Amino acid sequence: MSIYSYTAKNNTTGEIINNEIEAETETSAIKSIRTSGYVVLDLKLKEKKVFSLSDKTTSNSKARIKSKDKVLFFRQLSTLMNAGLPLAQSLRNVGEQTTNKHLKTIIFSILTDIEGGNSFSSALSKYPKVFTPLMISLVAAGETSGTLDKSLDRIAMQTEKDADIVSKIRGAMIYPLIVLLVMIGVVTFMLVKVLPQVNVLYQAFPGQSLPIETRILLDISTFIIKYWWLVIIAVVLIIYGWFRWIRTDGGRRTFDRLKLQTPPFNKLFQKVYMSRFSRTASTLIGSGVPLLQTLQITADAVSNTLVKESILKASEKVRVGKSLSESLTGDPNFLPLVPSMLKIGETSGSVEQMMNKTADYYEKEVDNEIKNISTLIEPIMMVVLGLIALLIVAAVLLPVYGLAASGAVSGGGV
Repeated sequence: MSIYSYTAKNNTTGEIINNEIEAETETSAIKSIRTSGYVVLDLKLKEKKVFSLSDKTTSNSKARIKSKDKVLFFRQLSTLMNAGLPLAQSLRNVGEQTTNKHLKTIIFSILTDIEGGNSFSSALSKYPKVFTPLMISLVAAGETSGTLDKSLDRIAMQTEKDADIVSKIRGAMIYPLIVLLVMIGVVTFMLVKVLPQVNVLYQAFPGQSLPIETRILLDISTFIIKYWWLVIIAVVLIIYGWFRWIRTDGGRRTFDRLKLQTPPFNKLFQKVYMSRFSRTASTLIGSGVPLLQTLQITADAVSNTLVKESILKASEKVRVGKSLSESLTGDPNFLPLVPSMLKIGETSGSVEQMMNKTADYYEKEVDNEIKNISTLIEPIMMVVLGLIALLIVAAVLLPVYGLAASGAVSGGGV
């Protein structure tokens, strides 16, 4: 709950009052004031409570409510409302059919709020760990325009598109990860199993000197065998430290910069962010959300701090009178096609359609980039794996050939 201070005018008497109201969102505050017979002249957030029981309830359920569950929820709700069922009855029917226990609990909690007089958007806003600002804004826009069923369908489509892109990116990363794990497994096996056995042969000829690469590998092998537990602890700490680091502001910013600048993945992530920006903007604008609010929500939806900063800078330029296409032109974090399509949309009055076409284009480009990365990485990883294996084999066999050439092996055999 938040506390809002407001100035309002009585519709009948013309009396102007200054007061405060406690509400879940700005929309629900305005609705409550209007119900009292007043027209809102000014509304400002005075105090926001930082703890909510619903936040605590849903913090553990965020990971267990999958995107496909949310898509199904919004799509079923849209279908029922489009068939003429009231919102409360539609929610009850969807809640009874939902198999996810955590989502079912949330749905019936939302139903209780709605039956108590709250708006659907304000009820959703109690669960920020489950429902994003994009979802809440689209619902609020649908409530205002009387097209809630269409807004719900837009949310389902948007969530499905986002989940599809994320799934494709994860799929593109699986193959390199598998090859990397195979490389680590091969190297570990050679160091732990093969080198110790060969070392017995080397020790039989104490007068012979070993190549530097062989001595280094033998030292590594001995260390891993004696202190394997320390190696495991070090690996766990490195992984833990990595995830903690990327959650910090500096770490997240650096990681986001790497995604935009490191070949061959930079082109993939650039097109992912352009697709996400275009699709989100198209959905919000098509639902009647104001442009500045659209940019604020889209900035959070792209999931990259650098792209977010570019959108917020463009928002400030739009606020003082510039067009969005002009504000984004020349930005290093935006591909040139986006402002170009925006300019066409602004000129023709079809920004929503142009952004939708841009999103479709970049989604196809994401598929192409994933195929290109897979094609490029496969031979590179194979070459790297071969070089590592060659290095280890050379470190093992070169001393043997040296012993044979010096006659030490044959002499030892006689």
